[in-house]
Amino acid sequence: MNAEAPLSRLDLNLLVALNALLSERSVSRAAERLHLSQPTLSASLARLRTHFGDQLLARRGNTYDLTPLGARLAELVPTVLEGARRVFEIEADWNPSDSTREFSIYLSDYGMATVAPVVARLSHGLAPDIRFRFLLHTPTIVDDAAERLRSVDGIVLPHGFLSDLPFTDLWRDEWVVVASGDHPAVGRGLSLDDLASASWVLTYQTRTAFTSASRQLQQLGLEPRVEVVVESFLAVPQFVIGTSRLAMVQRGIARLIERFDGVALLDPPFEATPLSNALWWHPAYRNDPAHAWMRDIFVRAGGILTER
Repeated sequence: MNAEAPLSRLDLNLLVALNALLSERSVSRAAERLHLSQPTLSASLARLRTHFGDQLLARRGNTYDLTPLGARLAELVPTVLEGARRVFEIEADWNPSDSTREFSIYLSDYGMATVAPVVARLSHGLAPDIRFRFLLHTPTIVDDAAERLRSVDGIVLPHGFLSDLPFTDLWRDEWVVVASGDHPAVGRGLSLDDLASASWVLTYQTRTAFTSASRQLQQLGLEPRVEVVVESFLAVPQFVIGTSRLAMVQRGIARLIERFDGVALLDPPFEATPLSNALWWHPAYRNDPAHAWMRDIFVRAGGILTER
């Protein structure tokens, strides 16, 4: 049997309708979102229900809920739709100066504050019609990066989290300790005893989500007494100021951290291993000239950050 036969009998535009119906859970709202009439969307829903042998949307009073199959499809369809969009974006002769391609990149707020603005500035000067979509990653996204990278162009992460994926090295950074401005160590410098006795604010602290800074503390034989965990680097000062807590952030965002009144940045009392930041991407993009151009923009941005 020809495996492509069922696909060839389908109108792939139904994917767009399915995505809108499952996300809006309403024929009228999906029709408004797609600028189509309600009868048109109702006809698409009927075709989809016939194809899947499932209601997809089940009425509950005046609203609709997703059926179990509908909920499964709601997770899968956006990725498939994004993949299809990328297939049809590919151009035989790609020229950045007249391209309108959009690149989607996952980053932490640290990446948003450092490399992302430089990438956007470089791109604007070379290809003003190209668009970047910068998305905040989460521990769940990082854990599922190999699959997530099928539907986005890349994720910016330090080495140590991903493996068996192509990467492009960008820039290196180092760690500094964040303390309240009235901390006793301000002026005399931190000691290992200060680190051992302190309570800590840590970032992304789960079994699979962590920073190399917290790992280095453990390698020194220090088990940080954690009072706060926050999935943001830029928010760290707000949990340190006016307390005896300590935290560690990248020097690359020091100038942003120092804008908070009552915060001090101190050198760690040990040789902290630097961060080596990289752009990770899916092997499917290896021979894509547009993606190669995008990677080069990130490399140039990393070079500018290194010079700073």
